[in-house]
Amino acid sequence: MFRRLGIILEMIKFEHTLFALPFALTAALTAVRGLPTWPQLGWLLVAMVGARSSAMTFNRLADMEIDRQNPRTAGRALPAGLLTRGQAWFFTLLTAGLLVLAAAMLNRLALYLSPVALAVVWGYSYTKRFTRWSHLVLGLALGIAPSAAWIALTGKLPWPPMILTAAVICWTAGFDIIYACQDVEIDHRLGLHSLPSRLGLPRALSISSGLHALAYTLLVAFGVLAPLGWGYAAALVPVAILLVAQHRMVKPDDLSRLNAAFFTANGLISLVLLLGAGIDIAIPHLFH
Repeated sequence: MFRRLGIILEMIKFEHTLFALPFALTAALTAVRGLPTWPQLGWLLVAMVGARSSAMTFNRLADMEIDRQNPRTAGRALPAGLLTRGQAWFFTLLTAGLLVLAAAMLNRLALYLSPVALAVVWGYSYTKRFTRWSHLVLGLALGIAPSAAWIALTGKLPWPPMILTAAVICWTAGFDIIYACQDVEIDHRLGLHSLPSRLGLPRALSISSGLHALAYTLLVAFGVLAPLGWGYAAALVPVAILLVAQHRMVKPDDLSRLNAAFFTANGLISLVLLLGAGIDIAIPHLFH
């Protein structure tokens, strides 16, 4: 059982929960202007981990035959036969249940909206079959995290979390376009849609840069509307550097540093912003 669980966690890249979780925690700190209670924080983490784990396993199920035909993904657990579809479905539904349970423990509105969240994060898996803008749908799947956290803790959805959600949508779509550059040939062959496969790498990377510029503008707007202070403002400096560096690492004729651009830079961006918000909100609260 533990071996299979390890295979599942590797299949869904569990460590990449790091991408969206810091944004949810940033929203949580800002929503309550301090530290959530330990039960709130615990159930929020359960909801986030449950949602992402369910979404990623569902994605692997939906894309199993596509993954089998792609040399980059043929070694994944399902096409390689390391897991059965039944085992993957069990984990998908179990983790979806964790999301619903956590939402119920947070508040009634969060519970009512949990099926909507599941529809979004599961629905993304099919969008590459019919639209080149699937990158934005993935952005929405990650971007609802801060709004969901705000609703979970306050039962309300004012402008600041919606601005942060919009920022995460643009940020995620931008880096997903970069990631899709490595699958252009297989997307063409299988009739799948992505911006790199439909527009070519130069134009797609230009759109990615534009989305990241818009994301950065929205992150600044969130800091103003929240409002946050010098800690968050200082965090925006390395975020800008990381965004620029990400695009300098990837060229239309050189994708050799794509993994560094995708994993390292983006993981750091969300953590740096959480640190900035934590300095502004959590630390003063501890000494209040």
